[in-house]
Amino acid sequence: MKAFYTILLLILSNTFMTLAWYGHLKFKDMTWSQNLGLVAIILISWGIALFEYILQVPANRIGFKNYGGPFSLIELKVIQEAITLVVFVIFSLIVFKTESFRMNHLIGFIFLILAVYFVFKK
Repeated sequence: MKAFYTILLLILSNTFMTLAWYGHLKFKDMTWSQNLGLVAIILISWGIALFEYILQVPANRIGFKNYGGPFSLIELKVIQEAITLVVFVIFSLIVFKTESFRMNHLIGFIFLILAVYFVFKK
């Protein structure tokens, strides 16, 4: 059950991270934010990123072996990176309609999934 909660929290955390890191790139399309300066954009992104940390920290504590979880530190990081890529691809295809997912991206992701496999191989 700890593995499930860890992964769920990491998915939610990475959703907020992706919004904080890349969501502001769509602000120019929204009337309320067209005249915001860089400092305002940074502060908004930090506000969004706060929720990432609120979810990320418990995910790592729940999932880490030293706190009774099922994952080593390296396994947690690899899981997080794989989730980040999946969340980013979904986000970019939904929010940025001009982006495309090409064969070289798929091949790269397959190699990353293989990396996850090898990290978990005993």
